[in-house]
Amino acid sequence: MILVPGTCLDRVSDFLLLNNRVILYNKWVLSPKYFNFPFPITLTMIHMGFSGMVSFLLVRVFKVVAPVKMTFEIYATCVIPISAFFASSLWFGNTAYLHISVAFIQMLKALMPVATFVMAVICGTDKLRCDVFLNMVLVSVGVVISSYGEIHFNVVGTVYQVTGIFAEALRLVLTQVLLQKKGLTLNPVTSLYYIAPCSFVFLFVPWYLLEKPGMEVSQIQFNFWIFFSNALCALALNFSIFLVIGRTGAVTIRVAGVLKDWILIALSTVIFPESAITGLNIIGYAIALCGVVMYNYIKVIDIRASNQLTPETLPERVTKEWKLDKKSSDLYPNNGNNGNGGSNNMGTGSVADSPADEETPFISASMRLSHLGRSQYSSHNA
Repeated sequence: MILVPGTCLDRVSDFLLLNNRVILYNKWVLSPKYFNFPFPITLTMIHMGFSGMVSFLLVRVFKVVAPVKMTFEIYATCVIPISAFFASSLWFGNTAYLHISVAFIQMLKALMPVATFVMAVICGTDKLRCDVFLNMVLVSVGVVISSYGEIHFNVVGTVYQVTGIFAEALRLVLTQVLLQKKGLTLNPVTSLYYIAPCSFVFLFVPWYLLEKPGMEVSQIQFNFWIFFSNALCALALNFSIFLVIGRTGAVTIRVAGVLKDWILIALSTVIFPESAITGLNIIGYAIALCGVVMYNYIKVIDIRASNQLTPETLPERVTKEWKLDKKSSDLYPNNGNNGNGGSNNMGTGSVADSPADEETPFISASMRLSHLGRSQYSSHNA
């Protein structure tokens, strides 16, 4: 795969910027001290409903992108589980805003690389390695220290956030499988086209049981422009999530999100005065960041090692192709080696006419080009 310089970095930076906006916006909407809309499932359903509606218009009405031929097997084994964990991660994450501060939530989110790595190993998309495992342990220790120094520690909010972390980790891994392993050419629009409506359905049951009765008896203020702009930000974030995962990977995007967490911690202490942080918070999160940086270094070394060719690789490949070509010329001596007869054969036929070309789907492109070039060269000399 050849990556255009800056392409993935631009998508990651867009994701980080949008994520910061959505998190701060959701906190402001849900917090009783500000807009006072304490219904996280309802807010998440608004996001999913708006995203599904926009993606439907883009696919079916305006036909900006074409729908994918989705089989029942892929829908049942991939789309439905992804939608369930997508809805759960958003639901639990938004509920945590009612109990703990944004700064502490972002510190807990340092566990995301750990959760994603564990889920990736379980799902078979990553291998268990000792060095990476030690880095994940270091990240976990840092998060524990940071939690111990939290002033406004709340068990309910912490449980909601940690549960949402593992649900999001599994969703990220499954999304990576859907986009990269199943051979589907899903873009951000078609991804939301299939996932957002299904997530809305999953959220409807807990909303009907948990929030609908409370919404009927309480006085709810509803501002169309606030919820519309909030849903629009969430839609843009969802597009960037699927785009970044398709270009990079589940663990990579969560590791890159650590930079976003630092920015959010700083912004939340300014926007929300109750998001006070202590020295122990900073020390613990710094330890977790060290583990993440070490993980980044290991991944960079692995990528360079996999992309670098040893000096013996190219000559060995050329020698192998030359031997195969020589064997082919021995089997079919009329391919330009018998004077005018060879020239007439090459003039009236083509490489596709030779019996050996019946196996071209199983032969590499370089070998076929080598055979074609050799034949054309022999024809020209004849």
